[in-house]
Amino acid sequence: MASHDMKSAERTYGGFISMLKWSVPVIAVIALIVIAMISN
Repeated sequence: MASHDMKSAERTYGGFISMLKWSVPVIAVIALIVIAMISN
């Protein structure tokens, strides 16, 4: 694999991980709100 491809892959992976860091807690909060609404 060329170093150019590796740099692109690292940038893509970094973006994916940073998006995951924000989306997982947001989805968890939304799920808790929905569960609370259903239980009432």
